[in-house]
Amino acid sequence: MTSALLLSQASQLSDILSFSGQRWTLREADERLTAHFHRQHDLPEAVARVLAGRGVSAEEAESFLNPTLKALLPDPSHLKDMDIAAERLCAAVMSGECVAVFGDYDVDGATSSALLLRFLRALGTRCLSHIPDRMREGYGPNLPALLSLKAQGAAVVVTVDCGTVAFEPLESATQAGLDIIVVDHHLSEARLPKVLAVVNPNRLDETSPCRTLAAVGVTFLLCVAITRQLRAAGWFAARTEPNLLALLDLVALGTVCDVMPLTGLNRAFVSQGLKVLATRSNPGLAALADVAGVSDVPNAYTLGFLLGPRINAGGRVGKADLGTRLLSSEDGAAIPSIARELDVFNAERKAIETLVLEQAIAAAEASDTNAPVLVVRGEGWHQGVIGIVAGRLKERYRKPVAVVSFENGVGKASARSITGVDFGGAVASAKAQGLLLGGGGHAMAAGFTVSDAQFDAFVASLNAQLAVPVAAAMEVRSMPLDGVLGLSGATVDMTHALSALAPFGTGNPEPRFALMECRLLRADWLKDTHLRLVLGDGGTGGRANAARLKTMLFRASETPWASALLEHARGGKPFHLAGHLRLNRWNGQESVDFTIEDAMPA
Repeated sequence: MTSALLLSQASQLSDILSFSGQRWTLREADERLTAHFHRQHDLPEAVARVLAGRGVSAEEAESFLNPTLKALLPDPSHLKDMDIAAERLCAAVMSGECVAVFGDYDVDGATSSALLLRFLRALGTRCLSHIPDRMREGYGPNLPALLSLKAQGAAVVVTVDCGTVAFEPLESATQAGLDIIVVDHHLSEARLPKVLAVVNPNRLDETSPCRTLAAVGVTFLLCVAITRQLRAAGWFAARTEPNLLALLDLVALGTVCDVMPLTGLNRAFVSQGLKVLATRSNPGLAALADVAGVSDVPNAYTLGFLLGPRINAGGRVGKADLGTRLLSSEDGAAIPSIARELDVFNAERKAIETLVLEQAIAAAEASDTNAPVLVVRGEGWHQGVIGIVAGRLKERYRKPVAVVSFENGVGKASARSITGVDFGGAVASAKAQGLLLGGGGHAMAAGFTVSDAQFDAFVASLNAQLAVPVAAAMEVRSMPLDGVLGLSGATVDMTHALSALAPFGTGNPEPRFALMECRLLRADWLKDTHLRLVLGDGGTGGRANAARLKTMLFRASETPWASALLEHARGGKPFHLAGHLRLNRWNGQESVDFTIEDAMPA
């Protein structure tokens, strides 16, 4: 089937509802720009069309296809308080003071902590670190831990991925004689803690264009600023400068796992960081890749779905500091055991997550699923998995979700949102109204603490605040496509060519194609959970060019429309699939798989 005919057919897809109730829409792409990318950058026409549909201009194409820090890294000094923070840490380095790093227990916190620890140790600085236990200490800085760091000799404490709204503990620690530097990216309030410096591109008084950086990205900029000031002070006249580029694997991991947009500077961080990761120079990451079974060249999927969950597992269900210890350690004897321990905790996390998910779905079905925001609550749900469960419920119900775990009359919650709905802003507003005991976050993810007495009022406020943006987002209910293919077009060469547009993630999603006019040859259930379909394009077995393709619908047992697809396909009727091309490497051979996201009758 020709490309022109496929595009013609694709224009009619939006007239049909998919099995999941969505309309598929083909992204608009300027044909002249597509032709330019095809010629100028030697991209296949289908890949050039994807690039044009991303809104990349002719002038931006080179930077998009080859993102470099040289072209995209800003002057760190443009961030408020950056120079103050860098000057104080330079003084600590040169005078031999002890610096403590206080991080969060998620991947962004662990990578930020490890990055700063590795950097300062390379400068010869004595360092301490503390990651709060989720259950005993809660989120963010607390005074007992800060005073403990002071008692151990710390003169300066740098909080990473936390601290922007930790007013009381940070101000009390300052009064106790600690110099506090906050390095964060979470939304601030109108006031800031009274500390030495708050480096945060999301301060309300900040004009930085770097608002989408993860905390680990902000931490990297701090390291650049410190290096520059030490260089100006002549510190490196007889010393070797730390290799900042060698730390980009940590920046890439934190950026992807905190679901930051992979555009601009973040794109350069991840693209270059993946190259560093492939060298296996960080022994902790290398050991973690081994226990995770990573054998291929790493990509964003490796970071987000293989390495990241294992780092997170320490903070969720195990020991909060394991991730930071693994990523910052040079202890060859201890590293493999830490990696194995995280792998065990990850398996435990999966089991707990399955149980809580089942209970949360039951709670959701018993609630008002027509409300703009789905809020479910339960007694004693493990706080380490409620964020993951919120994400799964968001996928299932396609609306913003908050999962609240109550204990002794106090609920701690994790929330996930949909594009166009600012959950973090709604939490900040509810907190200002006195409906929450605490809370914060950003547009797509937030956390909060609520009393049982205020729960109903908070839910009512949340639904009132978000009703309009949720309605606007739900009205669209469309699935954008980057292109259309016949089965014969789903080739290894095409899949390799698409990798020129990687890394993929938020802000630069993995290209989604419609596979047209498919017919079912075989269907198999894997582990009673996933559905594997072998497809043909309608040709007879004897036809020399008949196309076949293996596809996979993951978690089909949880997918409401999977049975409708199977019934339609087993009736011999043709259908279209929407999803992603993936390379499958086995025994030195490469083939193409297709991961299904949606389906519709042809």
